[in-house]
Amino acid sequence: MKSLRLTVSSLFLALASATALADATLLNASYDVARDVYKDYNPLFQKYWKAKTGESLELKQSHAGSTKQVRAVADGLEADVVTMNQANDVEFLADKGLVAKDWAKKFPNNASPYTSAMVFIVRKGNPKALKDWGDLAAAGVQVIIPHPKNTGNGRNTYLSAWAWALRQPGGNDAKAQEFVGKLLKNAPLFAAGGRDATTTFMQRRLGDVLITFESEAEMIAKEFGKGEFEVIHPSLTMQTEFPVAVVDKVVDKKGTRKQATAYLEYLWSKEGQENAAQNYLRPRDPELLKKYAAFFPPVKTFTVDEVFGGAHKAFVTHFKDGGSFDQIYVAK
Repeated sequence: MKSLRLTVSSLFLALASATALADATLLNASYDVARDVYKDYNPLFQKYWKAKTGESLELKQSHAGSTKQVRAVADGLEADVVTMNQANDVEFLADKGLVAKDWAKKFPNNASPYTSAMVFIVRKGNPKALKDWGDLAAAGVQVIIPHPKNTGNGRNTYLSAWAWALRQPGGNDAKAQEFVGKLLKNAPLFAAGGRDATTTFMQRRLGDVLITFESEAEMIAKEFGKGEFEVIHPSLTMQTEFPVAVVDKVVDKKGTRKQATAYLEYLWSKEGQENAAQNYLRPRDPELLKKYAAFFPPVKTFTVDEVFGGAHKAFVTHFKDGGSFDQIYVAK
């Protein structure tokens, strides 16, 4: 019994010592395919913060579909920061009083430290000869995407396809809805998130094309080898942004506002921007964008503001209950 007490006491002291090593703990609630980005970023920030302040930080990550993540935060997940891929997901938290109403003005570039684009991942040799959005609605093509109602990845795909259809000769909303309906009929399922979609396409070998962020192609290359797939940049795609925000209610409760704010600000530092570029996200820093130009071929993009009048308006029109997605999906 004495030996057992000593063992339990030793375990408790070990756990207490491990906890004591960190002066503060931050939780970053992020979208599904950002795991590698922040896995690489966190040690950079920990080193910087230790040198600047002497504090040791424990940094934790939580990943899922972006809409699921913000709902989890609203339901009590104590994330100090959110790093999302859709502005309307951060707006959801602002409406709940968890994030500042003017969150987009708290950091540069509308609080988006980097950008990306939606691309096609096709199998080696591109056997279905898929080059642009129109090809994805053809009979016999299987398209793998995450759910447009629950993920930023899925919404960006949906809006990119809609915008492409709008800009075709004679294009209008009715024709765009018809086209997107045809494309969605070619989706055998909707993945739970971006990484789940990648697994479905690469490991389960389901589908002819995966639509995802440009940055996800590098993760696929690392895991499966570059010879297993090809990346196709369509003629038009959305410039995707990745808004970040401090969760005011949580940091005020925990006393971590200083650390959480610095954690996000450092995304715009040279090291933070370099990390973004090395993870195939287009940095805001023009020098680094030029340095990594080989990673980022020229691509014609549009913003959600230009085509849809903003992220909130796009959400209400297309993804809110009863919106265009529901109308299409019922028909599907």
